[in-house]
Amino acid sequence: MTNQRPATKAAPEWSEIEVANVREKSALITCKNIQPLKLLNPGSPAVGCHVVLSSYGGGMVAGDQIWLRVHCHADTRLLLSTQANTKIFRSVDGAVAEQIIEGELAENGLAVVFPDPVVLQEKSRYRQVQHWNLAPGALLLVADWLHSGRMDSGEKFAFNSFYSELKVSRAGRLVVLDRFVFNPDEHIATSPANFEQYQTVLSMYLVGDPTDPRFGILSQALMALKMPESIELHFQMTAKDYLVSVSKVKEGVYLARALAKSRLELQPLIEQVMQALAAPDLFGYNPLKRKY
Repeated sequence: MTNQRPATKAAPEWSEIEVANVREKSALITCKNIQPLKLLNPGSPAVGCHVVLSSYGGGMVAGDQIWLRVHCHADTRLLLSTQANTKIFRSVDGAVAEQIIEGELAENGLAVVFPDPVVLQEKSRYRQVQHWNLAPGALLLVADWLHSGRMDSGEKFAFNSFYSELKVSRAGRLVVLDRFVFNPDEHIATSPANFEQYQTVLSMYLVGDPTDPRFGILSQALMALKMPESIELHFQMTAKDYLVSVSKVKEGVYLARALAKSRLELQPLIEQVMQALAAPDLFGYNPLKRKY
């Protein structure tokens, strides 16, 4: 009797985005999308390039795998957003929906990754990973936004598992490594140590050269989101509809985190960031204003 190894699942094929300067404007010169991913390239009124991640079913079903490579050439500007919330549907037989993004940002390039929230539906399993390599002078802003479930239906932390990882290197040196794992069956979501009353969490990571004026614009915009400090003896954080923490993690790295009861509470914060991105040195217009 001959022993046979079990068949292994082939790795998914990579989708690709490549942005270069064409006639003094950032343009999409390579666009390859593999199902279930669909890449859209709406026209931009300024010099930046806007790419929208979409899917045929408005989300990801169990076992879906999206692998995306992003390459931004020198002096380019890219905004990577989503068409709407990314719904993660119920897992079947323990299958995990997965999205992997690998990005390369060349000298003086600007990349902003600002998706709508990931909505983890009941019994879903989801894994997302982003790895970025930045050349000297490059600037990166990444937003990571999670909803506890279909809040309009009263769904709250009913998913099975969530894994998120962000890794950013500058000039070959690791500067950001943030991993978050949450399994509601093993953790108490409503614990004060976790989410308590809040159902949506937004994280924003800014990485760049502190001497870059563009970095100054965005770091100031993030710091402006900080909540005013309270000197009251019996200050109750849970009385707030949202909480925001902003910190300079290290030279050239800022981190902002916000917890809220709903998306509506975070919308003013999003608008402040979008207004900063409208600066002439960045995108020259509010890239999400025409969406809503």
